[in-house]
Amino acid sequence: MKLSTSALAILAALSASAAVAADKPLVSDRVFGSVFTEYYLPDQDKGETADYGYIHEGWGYGLELGYHLDENWALRLDLVKQRLPQTTTDDKIDGDRIGLNVVHNFTGSNFYVLGGLNRLDVEDAGDESAVNIGVGYRAYLTERVSLFGEMNRFQGLGESFADANVKLGMSVLFGDAPAAPEPTAAPEPVAPVQAPVDSDKDGVPDSSDLCPGTPITDKVDATGCSIFMEKEVSFALKAQFANDSAVVKPEYDAEIAELAAFLKRFPGTDVEVGGHASNVGTPAYNLKLSQRRADAIAKILVEQHGIASNRVSARGYGITQPKVAGNTPAAHAANRRIEAKVTATVKEKVER
Repeated sequence: MKLSTSALAILAALSASAAVAADKPLVSDRVFGSVFTEYYLPDQDKGETADYGYIHEGWGYGLELGYHLDENWALRLDLVKQRLPQTTTDDKIDGDRIGLNVVHNFTGSNFYVLGGLNRLDVEDAGDESAVNIGVGYRAYLTERVSLFGEMNRFQGLGESFADANVKLGMSVLFGDAPAAPEPTAAPEPVAPVQAPVDSDKDGVPDSSDLCPGTPITDKVDATGCSIFMEKEVSFALKAQFANDSAVVKPEYDAEIAELAAFLKRFPGTDVEVGGHASNVGTPAYNLKLSQRRADAIAKILVEQHGIASNRVSARGYGITQPKVAGNTPAAHAANRRIEAKVTATVKEKVER
């Protein structure tokens, strides 16, 4: 498709407008409106078929309404009326086009590119949809008024056609330009301040440090003293017994020794040793058996590891607290057990 002589004349007028261009104003957050004339060049195939009314290239005019999101991006709505000649007669038919475009203005340049979606309606030819891409140039005559020229290529979506147009128009910016930020005054020179002495590098000057020499790894308070956090620690002992037995298996000696060590480390703690039995035999017998099991562990803690007897209590629960429900060998084995747990609260330093 070739541009006609009239279309080339529009491009020449666009180039000439650059000679009188004013500085580009600030356009962020401003509405603009435009009027324009265009020379529309339908796909050559449209002039050869009645489906498109045998339309030929011709003139149109239209309005634009847009909004500058910032200095680079804008949204624009185009409304166009066309009066297009026919290739087979001397008649002209009406056409309408509505388009929504996204416009990108190049920083430091008056050139811009755009793309969008259009709805075309030509008399007796039905509606069609098309996407467009284009390029344009804008020359500002004043801070509000500008001339622009633009060329677009339209690609049909439902039908495969390729139209084009050349536009020349005038735009007006509405609203006031954003105020340019005032230059920030250079700060007055300030005399250097002597940094306070902090010998232990904890962030608290020596003059306010009540705990000099705190480790560099400690987090400190406003007085320079290490911060401590309370933390709960615990130790749990679990041991299994043979059927109808209160004899502690040697394999649990190491764990009992660890429990004793925990009690010695935290002398303010006590422990209850709870004995349990499986659901074999009578409840009364199992209660006594579980008590013997608890007493056996308590005796080892007191006699072999030196834990004060008033810190160790033993209690038999019989079959009242089964660990595993059921009447299977596996359930019975799991329920023949000792459970003892002791918990202490300690203070630990908070690290940086």
